[in-house]
Formats: sequence, structure tokens, C-alpha cells
Amino acid sequence: MSGAPSGGRVHETAEIEAGVVIGDDTAVWSHVHVRGPGTAIGDECIIGERTYIAYGVSIGNRVKINAGAYVCTGVILADGVMIGAGVIFTNDRYPRAANPDLRERLASEPDELTRPTAVEAGATIGAGSVIGCDLTIGRFAMVGMGAVVTRSVAPFHLVVGQPARPVGIVSRVGEPLVRFSGARPPDRELLTCPRSGLRYAVRGGIVEELDPPP
Repeated sequence: MSGAPSGGRVHETAEIEAGVVIGDDTAVWSHVHVRGPGTAIGDECIIGERTYIAYGVSIGNRVKINAGAYVCTGVILADGVMIGAGVIFTNDRYPRAANPDLRERLASEPDELTRPTAVEAGATIGAGSVIGCDLTIGRFAMVGMGAVVTRSVAPFHLVVGQPARPVGIVSRVGEPLVRFSGARPPDRELLTCPRSGLRYAVRGGIVEELDPPP
């Protein structure tokens, strides 16, 4: 359990390798495996049981990762991200186990083919989703459960399906504000979240916050 500070809570069955940094008030539950070196988990996070986090992963503050997630090298999770149970990240578009003549096993370490994935602040990825690589899931976006994400998701957009496609706009608290079909949402001068009262506009497919926090 190396790397766990006194302010964190790490279950006795969790395996935390050398070189992992875990922030204060972070809870790591049973049978979690966090690879090192170079992995950093921020403050006030929850890492659900039987989750695997590879080396070199960056996790911000107040991130929630539910049970059974697979977070591979190259993934960056910003502050306030929610990862549902059983989510799988990927980092290689054309993976192989061996060289072309099958006489030599390929190394598992990152190389020039390893591609990153960034999940920006406040975004949610629903349970059972599979996330492709070399893409970005934008701020406060929401990925529906079981989705297969093959391209970047714009901020505040809701995507569903296999492959995932945009179907709506959501607020900071996750409340759907508008549904749409087609490649992008229609322009709207005012959308008000019924739960939070926060206001938004949509112009040219881009969601703008009219009440951004200070």
C-alpha cells in the first residue's frame, strides 16, 4: 500500500505500487490495483472496488470511479469527473499481442502508438461504456450507459448509443435541457436548468454558460 498518505483511506486488499501519489481524504476500496510510477490521484476521490488504474494516469480532485473500471495509461481525468461501474478506457487503435511473424510478444509499455484520452472537468461517463482513444470528452458532458465513444464529445452534450451520437444538452447538474437529432443542437438564446436555475445559450452548436461560477 505504498503511496497512500495518512489522510487517505486504502483498503487492506488494495494493491498500490511504488511511485503512486494519493491525495488527502481519498478512499480506495477493496481489490483496487493502482500501477506506478507516475500515477497521481487527487484529493477527496473515491476509487471503487476491483478498479484497475495503470501507470501514468492523472486523476484530479473529487473524482468518483465506481466498481470494476479499467483506466489505462494515457487517460487524464479532470476535477469532478464521474466514471460509472465497468467503464473501459482504451489507448491503442490497432492493438496486437505479437509481431507479424508471431514469434515475439510485443511489449506492453507505452510507445508511439499509445494515444491519450482526456475527460474534462465535471463530465460523467455512464456504466458499461467503452471509451476510444485520441479523443476528448468535454466539460460537463454526459455519456449514456453502455455507449461506445469513438469521437470527441463537446462540452455539455449528452451522447448515447453504439457508436455514441449527440442527442441532447445537459446542465452542470446533469439535467437535460433540450433534445435534438442531427449533428448539432439548434441555436437557443436561453435554456434554464429547472434544478439549479443556471442559464445557458446554444450558438453554432456551442453551449455557452450565462451564469458561469466566479
